[in-house]
Amino acid sequence: MYGYLGSMKAKSGHRDEVVAILVSGADGLRAAGCHLYVVGVSESDDQTIHVSEVWDSKAHHDASLQLPETRAAIAKAMPMLTGEFNSHELAIVGGLGVPSTSSPSEN
Repeated sequence: MYGYLGSMKAKSGHRDEVVAILVSGADGLRAAGCHLYVVGVSESDDQTIHVSEVWDSKAHHDASLQLPETRAAIAKAMPMLTGEFNSHELAIVGGLGVPSTSSPSEN
């Protein structure tokens, strides 16, 4: 399984709009191979948005970025973002709400 942890910064006053865009697309992700999609914000930082995802594979994640609804959401959100992005890719080995997998060394 593949994990993606990302953060982005919204332009001042646009964080909640970007969050709404991100959350609105969550329903269709399960059919694309997504097991977990969580969008979070900090009460002490009014610009940063965090996204945590768990997918069947990196290929599933990458394919989801080509879906028409995903591309439309990205196009809508981009003008409201500062361009500051951070991301981490992970080999998911299990946890609460995530199907158990083999250890990373066995994949």
